[in-house]
Amino acid sequence: MTPRRAVILAGGLGTRVKHILPGVPKPMARVAGRPFLEWVIRFLARQGIEKIRISAGYLAPVISEFVEQTKIAGIDIGCIVEKKALGTAGGFLHAIRGEKKEEIPWLVCNGDSLVLADLDLLPSAFEDASVQAAVLGIRVKDTSRYGTFQLGPEGDLKCFSEKRSGSGLINAGVYFLRGNLPAKFPTYRPLSFEMDVFPHLLAQGVKIQVCSVDTPFLDIGTEDTLNQADEFITLHQGSFL
Repeated sequence: MTPRRAVILAGGLGTRVKHILPGVPKPMARVAGRPFLEWVIRFLARQGIEKIRISAGYLAPVISEFVEQTKIAGIDIGCIVEKKALGTAGGFLHAIRGEKKEEIPWLVCNGDSLVLADLDLLPSAFEDASVQAAVLGIRVKDTSRYGTFQLGPEGDLKCFSEKRSGSGLINAGVYFLRGNLPAKFPTYRPLSFEMDVFPHLLAQGVKIQVCSVDTPFLDIGTEDTLNQADEFITLHQGSFL
């Protein structure tokens, strides 16, 4: 049961790479001949996603123009622009505003990272009817740049942990949410998934499953990782439509 609809979060400021991307939002950095965001879209398309909404904020007109010009067969792509910063979860809610209140789940991912995991892993967590959300966790040797998880005995999320050194399971920023779950989000803005939504849901007793994977992963949040992006895309060309 591959998810069929997704929101790509592309509203951040990209502070750590802004100096090498003047006038360009981070997801639009040129990588292997295309904007990085296009590689994210093409990965999702290869995985069976049919409808994509992009939440844009910083330098949104650049992303909007790209979306208008990008046509991929079988994929409905749209761009929703934030007039002010709404946070990751606030941007997601803004992007799905006006969408039918269906039970079909939403996939949420970032426009500045690629996690080349089989997305069927996430909806498989919903075989347990008590699970309302699934999050993707990646095993890495060095967790110092990323948030990590504390898990319960059944692999369910207990809380997010601060950045620390050493190996562990990091938050990949890929979430799978039942269609009715956004109604339980806090109403204030800006709203963060990690800082606001998930702690709020856990406090209400909502079960959030962590799906652990060993998979190729890249974010372009630093100059070093951005410089690795061409090689990463070239090495994994078979992962994209």
